[in-house]
Amino acid sequence: MRAWLESRVHHLWTSAWGPWLLWPLTALYALILKTRALAIRSGLLGKPIAVGKPVIVVGNLTVGGSGKTPLTVWLVEWFTKYGLRVGVLSRGYGGRSRGPVWVTAASDPREVGDEPVLIAKRTPALVCVARARVAGALRLAEHVDVIVCDDGLQHWRLARDLEWLVIDGRRRFGNGWLLPAGPLREPTRRVVDARVCNGGPAREDEWLMRLVPVEWVRLQDHQAVPLAALAGQSVKALAGMGDPERFFKTLEALELRVERHPLADHAPWALAGNAAALSEVWVMTEKDAVKCPQDQPVGAHWYYLKVSAELEGSALEAAQAMLWGLWRLGGSYGPSHR
Repeated sequence: MRAWLESRVHHLWTSAWGPWLLWPLTALYALILKTRALAIRSGLLGKPIAVGKPVIVVGNLTVGGSGKTPLTVWLVEWFTKYGLRVGVLSRGYGGRSRGPVWVTAASDPREVGDEPVLIAKRTPALVCVARARVAGALRLAEHVDVIVCDDGLQHWRLARDLEWLVIDGRRRFGNGWLLPAGPLREPTRRVVDARVCNGGPAREDEWLMRLVPVEWVRLQDHQAVPLAALAGQSVKALAGMGDPERFFKTLEALELRVERHPLADHAPWALAGNAAALSEVWVMTEKDAVKCPQDQPVGAHWYYLKVSAELEGSALEAAQAMLWGLWRLGGSYGPSHR
C-alpha cells in the first residue's frame, strides 16, 4: 500500500496539473519555513546546541533517498583510516525506538531502522539512534572524536561544523516545488558547505559521487561472490529505496536480466512466508538484506549487492581538504596526525 501511495504521489508531482492543485498548501508550507527561519535567525527559538566535538551533517533537500548513507559510510572509513573514533547519529527512520539507543550489527531494524543497522554492520563506527538528535549527539560525544549525522539537514537545534548536501543525479530536485506540491523540504538556494551529486552529471558547483558495485554477498553464509558470477542470469530484484529504478538499472549494467520488484523506502522484509523464493534467485540492496530475520530460512540463491561511494579527482581533493581544514580549525587532529 505504501509503495502504491508513493507512486501516486510521484505521478501527481510529474503531472501538468498536480502541483497547481496543491499550490495553496505549498504556499502555507513556504510561509511556515520563512517564519521558522526568521525565528531561528532572531534567536527566538534559542541557539543551536554544540556538543563539544566536530559534527558533519549529510543531508538532502528532497523527500526520499538520495545516497546519504553511502556517503556517510565513506566519511566513516575516511576518518577511521587516520585513527579517529567516529560516531554516526541517525533518527532511525522506520524503526520504533525513540532513543537514544546504541545500534550494533545484531540490532533489530524494526526497532532502530534499517540504515543504522547497515552502518553498524559495514563500519567500525559507534552508531546511535535518537529522535532527539541533540541528546544522541551528546551521548556520542562522550566516546568519539567526530560525529557524522546521517540526515538532519533541517534539524537546526544541533550545531554543526559542516553540511554536505547530497543530490540525486537522476531525479535532481524533481519538479522544483516545495511540499506537498513537490518533493522539496526547503528551497534549493539553501547554502551548504558542499553539494555532492550522486551519479551525475554534476554541475560546476557540485562534487561528483558514484556508487560503484563491489561484489555480491550471499545471505545464506555472508560469502562474497564476484560480480561476474551472476552475469547473464535472470533474477528477481528487490529494492526498498527512494529510487528503485536506479538499482534496477545498475543490475542491468551488470548484465542481469531483471524482474523488477520495487518497494517503498524502508519497507519491511518482503520475502516472509514466500516458500517459492527459496528456490529462486533474488538480488536486493544491502538495506533490504539487513532486514532479513535471523530465524528466517535463507535461500542459497539470495544475494545483496555491496556498493561503495567514490569521490574522484577534484571532488576527492576538495573533500579531503575540507575535512582536514575542519581539524586545523577546531580539532586536535590534522595532516601531521597521518
